[in-house]
Amino acid sequence: MSDEISVAIDAFSRGLPVCLFDSEKREGETDLLFSAQFAQPSTMRQLRQDCGGLLFLAIGDEVGELFSLPFLQDLHTHPELTKQHTVLKQLITDDLRYDARSAFTLSLNHRDTYTGITDKDRALTTRRFAELSNELSLKKASTDEAQKVLGQEFRTPGHIPVCREAKGGLRVRQGHTELAVGLARLSGTTPVVIGAEMLQPDGDNALSVEDAKIWAKQKGIPFLHGVDIISALNNGQ
Repeated sequence: MSDEISVAIDAFSRGLPVCLFDSEKREGETDLLFSAQFAQPSTMRQLRQDCGGLLFLAIGDEVGELFSLPFLQDLHTHPELTKQHTVLKQLITDDLRYDARSAFTLSLNHRDTYTGITDKDRALTTRRFAELSNELSLKKASTDEAQKVLGQEFRTPGHIPVCREAKGGLRVRQGHTELAVGLARLSGTTPVVIGAEMLQPDGDNALSVEDAKIWAKQKGIPFLHGVDIISALNNGQ
C-alpha cells in the first residue's frame, strides 16, 4: 500500500477529511468525504462552504440490506406507482451518461431535528444514522427489528439524501458511492460516509482535478483517485 493511501486511511479513520476523485471516464468529480460516525456541525459546515455540490450519505450495501432501503429508481418505475402517479412515467431515468442507474435511496431527517437543514440538524442525522447502523449490525438485528428502530429515530423525506452501494460494490460499479464506502472499509470505520461534490467557484462545472489537488494540498487534506481505493482493496483480498 502506498504512503499516499496509508496517510488518507489514517486521516479518515480519525474523522478527518479526504478528497477522492472518481475518474475522467465517469463523473470526473472530486468529493470531499468524512466518516459519518464522526460528523459534527463543523463537518457539515465545511462540506457546505468548501464544496458547493449536494451533501449525500453513502452507505454500504450491507447497511441498505439491514434496513431494506429501496433504490428510488426501483420505486419510481414500479408498475403500481407509475399507474397511480402517471408523471413518474414521464420522469423515468433512462438517459444517464455516466452510469446505468442511480444510487439514491431514501432521504432522512432525525426526529429530533427541526427543519433538518441546519449544520447542527444534518450532523445529528448523519452521525446518528452511522451509530445506529453499527449498533444494529453488531447486534445482528433482523430487518423487522432494524426498521422499527430506524423509524423510531428517523423520518423520510429529509435533508440527508442517502446513496446505497451496489450489490457487489466496486466489482460491479465504480461510482462515488462505492468508492466512498471502499474508503470506509479500508479505514475500519462504519460503512457510512458523508460527502459532497466539489464545484468551481461559479458552480458551472465540477472543480477540475488539478484545482482540487491544489486546494487539498493547501488545506493539508489527503487526495486519492478511485483507482487507489480499488487497488488497495484488491491487494487486501
